[in-house]
Amino acid sequence: MAYIDPHIHMVSRTTDDYQRMAQAGCVAITEPAFWAGFDRSSASGFFDYFRQLTDTEPMRAATYGINHHCWLCINPKEAEDVGFAREVISIIPEFLDKQNVLGIGEIGLNKNSKNELLILEEQLALAERTNQLVLVHTPHLEDKLKGTNLIMDAIDNTSLDPNRVLIDHVEEHTVRAVLDRGFWAGMTLYPDSKCTPQRAADIIEMHGTERLWINSAGDWGPSDPLAVPKCRLELASRGHSDSLINTISYDNPLYFLSQSGKFSVE
Repeated sequence: MAYIDPHIHMVSRTTDDYQRMAQAGCVAITEPAFWAGFDRSSASGFFDYFRQLTDTEPMRAATYGINHHCWLCINPKEAEDVGFAREVISIIPEFLDKQNVLGIGEIGLNKNSKNELLILEEQLALAERTNQLVLVHTPHLEDKLKGTNLIMDAIDNTSLDPNRVLIDHVEEHTVRAVLDRGFWAGMTLYPDSKCTPQRAADIIEMHGTERLWINSAGDWGPSDPLAVPKCRLELASRGHSDSLINTISYDNPLYFLSQSGKFSVE
């Protein structure tokens, strides 16, 4: 059964991971711009990174029959220096017409700071001006709920349609708040944090599948590029139908991402 991994950082993964994902049924991925494992020293570093996301990774993925798409932004981990962040934001528009760029992301908050919130608002404004989809990063800290609410309040102060915004890394204590305000919600399947496949299955059983997806967010830390098929197996082991499993791992991301007009699984 084919699946989509709508949030994975393949610049941090080996080519072998592409092969294993293809063998497991992955047909398409989306890769949000994020932290490189270290803080970049200049805006030109982001320019090269955006070239990697829009030129190099699509070719690497295509070798294994996987369609690669991406999102562009300055991530919240590197947004504390407002002047630096604005330099990076000024680069983004020249890449937005690239065929594999789906929108702005993953923007959001890391430590819920004043400067992070300011840069979040400026990137939301960019998405608003250019009619882009938005992919949101929520904090991994104890104050995730506070950060999630700050983010949703900031979005509500724009004209962005909540149905075109995905708020990622939801957990048991944030998923209902996100869905109740009309946004899409993403569950990130980390082995030790965020949301394991077992916890994701519990959340699906509690809240259903509407406006919800699963992703691996495979990156430099403890993560698993095969987390999505493992969650599918967890759902199957609990007796859930192929229809439900396909909805959460293929149909839902396909619907949301297709709003960009660029997303394709072929």
